[in-house]
Amino acid sequence: MRLTGLQELITTERDTILNELAQGLRPMSQGVEWFDAHDPDEQAETLLFLRHHCVQARASAVLITRGPIDMQLGKIADLTPVDERRKAFRPLVAVLSIADERRRERFCSGGCGHWWHHLAVADRG
Repeated sequence: MRLTGLQELITTERDTILNELAQGLRPMSQGVEWFDAHDPDEQAETLLFLRHHCVQARASAVLITRGPIDMQLGKIADLTPVDERRKAFRPLVAVLSIADERRRERFCSGGCGHWWHHLAVADRG
């Protein structure tokens, strides 16, 4: 599937990598290596984007729903010690993976226009 010009502007390498991780198209070890290569500000931004992607995928998890899901995921994404960020990265990718899979089953099983649901067949040239 080819992305339109607008989709290409909106889609970043970060979004593609995060979605590939969530869909199991990229090994977590590669994702952690990619995450570790970023400076602390970029890592913090990545965690915030992961939080956003989880909310957009309609994540729900019993252990983190003691309040609005966005706030609970925000607590994970807002961890400030740099050594805690890697610990936050893995569970946020896992939450996105589960939420996105459910979303695809419930809302996109008949097909959809979400570019991230077509990564396995996307033209990466």
